[in-house]
Order: sequence, then structure tokens, then C-alpha cells
Amino acid sequence: MGNLLYIIAVVLVIIWAISFLGGFYTGGIIHALLVIAVIAVVLRLIKGAA
Repeated sequence: MGNLLYIIAVVLVIIWAISFLGGFYTGGIIHALLVIAVIAVVLRLIKGAA
């Protein structure tokens, strides 16, 4: 389950980067997705260290 969460986080960061650098208008939802992705990565790092 943790590996799936990490994959989803990476995909969300890639989508954010494409929309940010590509100039596409996605509204505020893309920033919420980025926050979720960062939280998922941090949780993965914390659980991996324990």
C-alpha cells in the first residue's frame, strides 16, 4: 500500500510540473494535489525510517 501511495505522489508531482511549466490553467486544485503529493512522500519517508 505504501508503494502505491508513493507512485501516486510521483504522478501528482509530474502532473503539477507539466501544468505549471506548460502554462495550462488548472485553477487551485493542482496546488491541492501538490500538497497531497508532498504529504504522501513525507509519510513514506517517515514510515520507511521507522
